[in-house]
Amino acid sequence: MKMLLRIMKNNFLFSIGIIVCTLWIVIAIIAPLITPYSYLGQDLANRFQAPSSAHWFGTDSIGRDVFSRVLIGSRISLIAGLATITLASFIGMIYGGIAGYVGGLTDEIMMRVSEMVMAFPGIILAMTIAAALGPSLYNTLLAMVIIWWPNYARVMRSMVIANKENEYVEAAKSLGASHFRIFFHEIMPNSIGPVLVLATLDFGNAILLFSGLSFLGLGSPPPTPEWGAMVADGVLNFNYWWIGAFPGLAILTMAVGTNFIGDSLRDFLDPRLRKEL
Repeated sequence: MKMLLRIMKNNFLFSIGIIVCTLWIVIAIIAPLITPYSYLGQDLANRFQAPSSAHWFGTDSIGRDVFSRVLIGSRISLIAGLATITLASFIGMIYGGIAGYVGGLTDEIMMRVSEMVMAFPGIILAMTIAAALGPSLYNTLLAMVIIWWPNYARVMRSMVIANKENEYVEAAKSLGASHFRIFFHEIMPNSIGPVLVLATLDFGNAILLFSGLSFLGLGSPPPTPEWGAMVADGVLNFNYWWIGAFPGLAILTMAVGTNFIGDSLRDFLDPRLRKEL
């Protein structure tokens, strides 16, 4: 907590990122309590209403309130981003950690497997997997985890290889510590920092990718109020700018906020980039 307060005090962009992300998290939690209309409620008599005091973000092609749908959609987008990064980072840390700690032929085989996944363009592979499994929230999350875990595996592997030769590891071995204890109690805690920074940076990218897949019809099926799908609806009704503009701004603010946080943490944790705090 003290570290975060120090960064916030001396880094304006980090403070902005924290404020933006905290605001969206709070909105996602209390969204059902603050939406003025039902996010599924249709009113054909009020189709394509421009933003007004009655409908702050206007209405869409079937009269649904865009403001209510953006607020509810924050739940889906944030959960999708968090679930993707949590699962991908966990799988990647364990996989890359084992590869780096064991070394030798095991390391070579495990890293070649990860490189096979990374050889395909991420968005193309995610589209292929999601399309093959069918459009749904869980299938899209699975596709995103599959393309993302190798990044964390490679980062963790490099950190484990660097840390396993340190003196505290040799001391633990001389005291008779098991490989399990050395790996999880000595090496992993000292290798996780860069992975956490990468996860922070990737959180916004995960929301962008999930929104992109939903934009293409590969995410949550209608009438789920997901930001990417709402932008796609706005493209179909391009003359009514508010339908796609407001969910697009929601995606932009969340992605920029998480990138501000990740960049600031990277600068703070890297001695070569650290600013005077």
